[in-house]
Amino acid sequence: MSRIEQLIDEIEAYIDSCKSQAFNSRKIIVDKDEMDDLLAELRHRTPEEIKRYQKIISNQEAILSNAKGQAEAMLAEATKQTNELINEHEIIQKAYARAGEIIEQANAQAQQIVDRAAEEANGMREGSIHYADEMLRSLQTIIRHTMENAENKHSAMMAALQSNYDVITSNRQDLAPEEIMPEEIRESASTAQA
Repeated sequence: MSRIEQLIDEIEAYIDSCKSQAFNSRKIIVDKDEMDDLLAELRHRTPEEIKRYQKIISNQEAILSNAKGQAEAMLAEATKQTNELINEHEIIQKAYARAGEIIEQANAQAQQIVDRAAEEANGMREGSIHYADEMLRSLQTIIRHTMENAENKHSAMMAALQSNYDVITSNRQDLAPEEIMPEEIRESASTAQA
């Protein structure tokens, strides 16, 4: 609140505090010296306040021009930053898109490599199985021939042994009478006859 406004308030308060004249409430009794002092100070203060307000008003255009310049500078800076952000956003979007393309290409190449490796592994596996089967078939044939040869040789050997055993048993029987023939010769002779 300015000093002029304070003085006006003080004058109003003073008037309100003054006594009314007898028989007339519209008229009051005022202390002339006190009223003169308040009005003199009001007169004295008024030119100062008016000058201050005039200075503010004359500076108003400069202040508004300065504020307008600052606002335009802030707006230009905000626009510049917005454009930079938009450009950065576009660059980031392009980078993400390019990264996505590279990832897709890498995934496709990786899948091709995996598929090729799986085909080669399956081919090698089939080749290994075929080779192992051939080797096992050859081994099976060798073992079968060996078993057949062994069985034939065993049969021939058993037949030869049985023939020799029979000859020996017959020779012993011829040499010894039956009553003194050992028990084992009698059992083998009865087995041979059966």
